[in-house]
Amino acid sequence: MNELVARLAAGDHPVIAGGPNPSVKDLQYRIAEIGWVHVKFTGTRGGTELGIPLDKAACDLSGADFENSSGTVHLEGDLTLNYDRVRVIADIDLATLDGTGHLVVLEESVSIT
Repeated sequence: MNELVARLAAGDHPVIAGGPNPSVKDLQYRIAEIGWVHVKFTGTRGGTELGIPLDKAACDLSGADFENSSGTVHLEGDLTLNYDRVRVIADIDLATLDGTGHLVVLEESVSIT
């Protein structure tokens, strides 16, 4: 398993909702219309920003008030990071667009040598 993947899979880490124009309105649009969000793990060297295709069935928006920029969203989606299949899980506070997140390794992947 890749060292970055192993580190981000060990416990929760600080994250921020990212993308080209980070805002609550943009995050809401990306969740509802595109189904794809950017989440940046800020505790790595330079930060690690991931584009996440959302698993809408696993996401929870029930605590979100997008109109008043309050509450939280729970986001989940699968991707490949450094040849490892992972699920990104993040909880984002809409007041600040930051929160916590971690990776769950889905399967061991074969490295290309």
